[in-house]
Amino acid sequence: MRGASDMLADKTIRALAGVGLTLMLLSGCGGKDDGKTAAAPKASTGPGRAVTVGVIQRRPLQGGVTASGLLVAREEAAVSAEVAGFRVSRVLADVGQSVAEGQVLVELDDSLLKSQIDQQTAMVSQAEVAARQAAASAQRVSGLDNSGAIAKEQIDQRRFQAESSQAALAAQRAGLRDLQVRAGKMQVKSPVAGVVLEKTVRQGDQSGGGQTMFRIARGNLIELSAEVPESALRGVQPGASVTVTLPSGQSMQGRVRIIEPVVQQQTHQGLVRIILPVRPDLRPGGSATAQFTDLRSDVLSIKETALRYDADGVSVFVVDANNRVHAVPVEAGRRAGGYVELTKGPPEGSRVLLGATSFVLEGDVVNPVPDGATVAPKAGAGAKAK
Repeated sequence: MRGASDMLADKTIRALAGVGLTLMLLSGCGGKDDGKTAAAPKASTGPGRAVTVGVIQRRPLQGGVTASGLLVAREEAAVSAEVAGFRVSRVLADVGQSVAEGQVLVELDDSLLKSQIDQQTAMVSQAEVAARQAAASAQRVSGLDNSGAIAKEQIDQRRFQAESSQAALAAQRAGLRDLQVRAGKMQVKSPVAGVVLEKTVRQGDQSGGGQTMFRIARGNLIELSAEVPESALRGVQPGASVTVTLPSGQSMQGRVRIIEPVVQQQTHQGLVRIILPVRPDLRPGGSATAQFTDLRSDVLSIKETALRYDADGVSVFVVDANNRVHAVPVEAGRRAGGYVELTKGPPEGSRVLLGATSFVLEGDVVNPVPDGATVAPKAGAGAKAK
């Protein structure tokens, strides 16, 4: 008879054999390793995340815009001598000085002109004497035509001499008047009242040659030539009140005088001339900023929540016809009432994702819901499990 130890060994062998058989069967059910990896589960083709979208369209946007510019004289008068070739003897005005209309600014040396006037006056006197003699000679032969007392040729000669003497006298008088007019131009006067902006004349200079001696701001009227973006020009109206601030921090109220009709091609900005009050601290060539308020115009806009900010700048997510989102860079303008003007970006009518952009990536498929619409809950949502 077999002992108890032998029987226990047989049971252990049979148990180990059963485990090995089980492992072999399980290994066979796992399939052959043919070098191919298991396919990844496919992404869901159902509707994507529900997102709110708005439409880029024209809206009446009311707000303000800040524009910078240069201070310029509203009207400038260029002062120069009307006669050439005379030496400047005195300069009676300087830069920054206020001058009156008709005030003498420069005196020219007229000593040479005075001698010319004296000479011409004497020549006029001679011409007057010659004219009287010729007239008297012609008078003596008056009525002797066809009388035979004197030849007709002599009669005609005396009459022609009288006419020639009168013409010579008129020429000499005209020459005298020209010199007298020049004498009146020996004082260069200001054509307007205002402030001297520039002086380029010195004592001893020669007059003429188109030289500008002074530049004068008429009436000391200074205005701001502000550069306003093209998109905001339509909201600017002549006569509108504008707050102008100087670099010193001082502010004043100005008024739109004119909007220039040309827009700069490179900057897409237009110039707006703003009349400023007369102040001694306003100097042409200086800078200032203008704050335009209550500008109302129809512009392409979208809600501010559509804007995305990252290292590449500002952009929006546009939803295409296949409900995929794509990032498009934009440039923002005025903001008012929760809307922002798009000066550059997608065209009018584009659908744009509003808010929650951090949960959406480039190329994602979404379920667009128009802004203001209510999303209906899915069927069975909220039902209790049985």
